[in-house]
Amino acid sequence: MATAKIVPAPAFNRANLRAMVRDGQIFAVEFIKRTDGTLRRMVCRLGVTKHLKGGDAAYDAKDRNLLTVFDMEKGGYRSIPVEAVQRLTVRGQTFSFAGGVA
Repeated sequence: MATAKIVPAPAFNRANLRAMVRDGQIFAVEFIKRTDGTLRRMVCRLGVTKHLKGGDAAYDAKDRNLLTVFDMEKGGYRSIPVEAVQRLTVRGQTFSFAGGVA
C-alpha cells in the first residue's frame, strides 16, 4: 500500500468535514473519545442508511458537534466528536490536526 501524503489542513469544522467527505465515500479518521480520552481509529462511511431501524435519534448530533458515520469494521453507526478529530484520510490524502479542530 502506498504511503499517504500529508497535506496542511484547511480551516476545519463540521461543514468542512462534510465538504471533504461525500456520502458513501470510505475514509479513515482518528479522534479522541469523549468518554475516556483514548485515541480511536476508524474506517467509516457517511450516508449509509441500509441498517437504520427507524425512528429518531435520542439527541441532536449537530447540537453536540457530532458526526454520525457507519463504522465499516464494526458494522454499526458511531458518532465522532468533530472537535476531537486528530487525523482524516480521504481520497489518498491525510489531513492532520495537531490540536483537534473547531
